[in-house]
Amino acid sequence: MGHTDAPDRHFIEAAWRQTRPRLVDIGYRMLGSMAEATDVADEACTRLLAADHDAVDDVTGWLVTVTGRLCIDRLRSADRSRRAYVGPWLPEPVLRLPDPSAVDPADRVTLDDSIRLALLVVLEQLSPAERTSLVLHDFFAYSFDEVATIVGRSPDACRQLASRARRKVQADPETPPGDVDHDELERVARHFADACSAGRIEPLLEVLDPDVVGDFDSGGVVPGAPLTAIVGAPPVARVLRHAFLDSGFRFTVEDVNGLPGVVVWRGDRLVAVTALGARDGRVSVLHAVGNPDKLRHLGPTWDGST
Repeated sequence: MGHTDAPDRHFIEAAWRQTRPRLVDIGYRMLGSMAEATDVADEACTRLLAADHDAVDDVTGWLVTVTGRLCIDRLRSADRSRRAYVGPWLPEPVLRLPDPSAVDPADRVTLDDSIRLALLVVLEQLSPAERTSLVLHDFFAYSFDEVATIVGRSPDACRQLASRARRKVQADPETPPGDVDHDELERVARHFADACSAGRIEPLLEVLDPDVVGDFDSGGVVPGAPLTAIVGAPPVARVLRHAFLDSGFRFTVEDVNGLPGVVVWRGDRLVAVTALGARDGRVSVLHAVGNPDKLRHLGPTWDGST
């Protein structure tokens, strides 16, 4: 005999409140999108509401399994949407907000090395099965027996998928080192923010590595935004000069995906969020997200008007 309506509802609500932050954590690392992470977490809850509760022995495990499978489905369909995306596609950034109460605790992502934007960029190169096996095993310590129920492969196959994914990640030059010097990167970020605020090319050339690589995710909605990655200090400086300098913007140093980065503002509205990589005291990598749709979860965005 099934549970009565009232116990079912209370049971689900309690389980949901306890488990939802972990589901959002998993969804963000799997999909690189806060919007999609919250969507799949909510969909998992909807499916729990409709499930036969007598058949659910482990509610947390059940929710994680459903969330993982929903993420795999979205990753498989993402190839088509990413091919149609205008310009570079970058993950949605997350910030360490100065006022933690501004965001529901259930929608906050745990800040650790596994959310670094550069790492999420590398994870985009993996197949859905590789990414799922690596994320759940290496980031969340699920056994390969548990991963297998989500991926639909044997535990040995999932172990091989994770191993292959790990090699790809480690071999990619974009992968951030595990021993990033937070203080040094913050110094570089402050120099970069100051150079942007100066409104001149020369300070930018001083803070940019000669071989700096920069890309800007505009989604095609920011006029004049570059549609391909730019390499080299002079062209990157020219693009920054054209896009931001002498335009009434301000630049602040914030924690972007757990590491110091630079946020661009117009008044109190977000314009862009930039994750940085550094080499020898200079900016070596710039990942800038300016697509307003990818910034709305952080607060009000600038629509380009004065």
